[in-house]
Amino acid sequence: MDEQTTTTRTSTAERVGDLLTSWVDRLPARLRRVLSRELVGFLVLGGFTFLIDLGILAALRAWTALPLPAAVTVAYVAAFGLNFVLNRTVNFRSHAPVGGQVLRYAVVIACDYLLTMGVTTGVSALGVDFRLSRMAAGACVAAFTYTASRWWVFRERSG
Repeated sequence: MDEQTTTTRTSTAERVGDLLTSWVDRLPARLRRVLSRELVGFLVLGGFTFLIDLGILAALRAWTALPLPAAVTVAYVAAFGLNFVLNRTVNFRSHAPVGGQVLRYAVVIACDYLLTMGVTTGVSALGVDFRLSRMAAGACVAAFTYTASRWWVFRERSG
């Protein structure tokens, strides 16, 4: 019964991934070489979880007295936890043991976090709204996170 549940869940995740990225297959071949389904899936899921991050951050700033660095941290951890699960199942469709992936992802996110905190608080200190500051930080870490996720965290191991 557990095997059927896992198969059904994987199948559902794959269908969702296909729904998000199948249009890439209709692009011209030259564009498909640059814009892979995995990259598109990563961007779609990243955009979704980034909106979750911003929503949590805005709510924390509006309804709590948390200082900006603490609010950014809470929102960041929640959003990246969701992002890991979605990318593992829907986008990269990994069936590798989760333990090593979580550890590698934690290293990636720790690096991203430092950059995010620096850019968000630094740009905010210049008088820019925290939402715009956070968007600037998000743009800075997106390429690094995709690269690390694709070729280190979720890479297919041979053998």
